[in-house]
Amino acid sequence: MINKFVNSVAEAMADVRDGAVVLVGGFGEVGQPRALIDGLIEHGARELILVHNNAGVGQFGLARLLELGRIRKVICSFPRSSGSVVFQQLYKEGKIELELVPQGTLAERIRAAGAGVTAFYTPTAAGTKLGEGKETRQFNGKLCVLEHALYGDIALVEAWCADRWGNLTYKETGRNFNPIMATAAKLTVVQTHHTMQLGALDPESIITPGIFVDRIVHIPNGNAPSSWST
Repeated sequence: MINKFVNSVAEAMADVRDGAVVLVGGFGEVGQPRALIDGLIEHGARELILVHNNAGVGQFGLARLLELGRIRKVICSFPRSSGSVVFQQLYKEGKIELELVPQGTLAERIRAAGAGVTAFYTPTAAGTKLGEGKETRQFNGKLCVLEHALYGDIALVEAWCADRWGNLTYKETGRNFNPIMATAAKLTVVQTHHTMQLGALDPESIITPGIFVDRIVHIPNGNAPSSWST
């Protein structure tokens, strides 16, 4: 019987290795798998490469990972956002690397990894500092730069609901980066607010098919419809 649920966050995070490329879903705090991030902190893996929309805020979650010196490099679109004090200080001191990627390009690099597209051309960043050193080519008179797919060793994803096969749904803007990251990593770990019996999910509502999911942890949320099993 296929059952991808595990008993704890620690069990879900057991195979994270030093130096891993970690894709973390969420747009800011929305759709961010906070329990899995805390589990990564407890796990203790080091020299990680973090791929996320931003570089964390305050001194908790992703920012705490940075503060503990666990992150070697950040690949993101918004390293400086409201409350992102930890990254700024580390970068100023030369203690962390940054790869700045325009948000649309970041999303497409991740999506490409999941779709088996190894590289693609885009006009975004052409002729700017972000495009320096990259291969270029003109299409219909427009200069484009070559961008490479962005693969992860592990993806940390937040879902709204899951069944034991790993089929996932998302709630509203919580969808953001989560579905594409789920397809782009060797190991996809999910925290879900709610669970459903196998076959109860409307097939038209499933955004991430279970074939992309390896492990699921149920982190309860109290707002489930009565027909859901929580």
